[in-house]
Amino acid sequence: MLPSDPIRMLLLEHDDPGNLERPADFDLEAAGTRFTRLVRAFEERFGPSCSTGLGQDASFYGVIDVPADTTGLGRPLHAMMSNFGGYFVTARVEDGEGLPGGSEGLTEELTTWLNGVCTVMGCTFVPDGLLREPYRGPSRLPAAADVELAAVLVAAEVAEEEEGEDEGESGKADWYDRYFEYM
Repeated sequence: MLPSDPIRMLLLEHDDPGNLERPADFDLEAAGTRFTRLVRAFEERFGPSCSTGLGQDASFYGVIDVPADTTGLGRPLHAMMSNFGGYFVTARVEDGEGLPGGSEGLTEELTTWLNGVCTVMGCTFVPDGLLREPYRGPSRLPAAADVELAAVLVAAEVAEEEEGEDEGESGKADWYDRYFEYM
């Protein structure tokens, strides 16, 4: 797996503020082929119980979900392929009711396998922990727009400020928001 600093550089390098959902040179056919290969690799490892879906109005191409009883981890596994970066791929273990649990549940063997699959396919595996670092790119992400809209509505007295909301966290985005979210 690439060290963290080169992955951070790739995240910044592939950020295109003029194209939030996919880069200007996005190749739909190539993305479909790569995602199909990724799904096949998951099905070879985990069997036919993997479910998949495609993103729409999103910066990710597709998702693969592996049920808890087939992961060997006791929890579901969720993997995604981004539309960006020659295809960034990430995976995380779900915690409880489909809530993200982060990559701490991924075994070293599973991480090595996934990184190998990505390398063969020409993708870059990005650990969930790196994606949870604060976003420092040039794009204006929906999280920032939500905060601005809320401030306008409160100022116009159309809405009230919500109590108990942590002002320090509201509207802050991370790299996951940039490459693996709905836009």
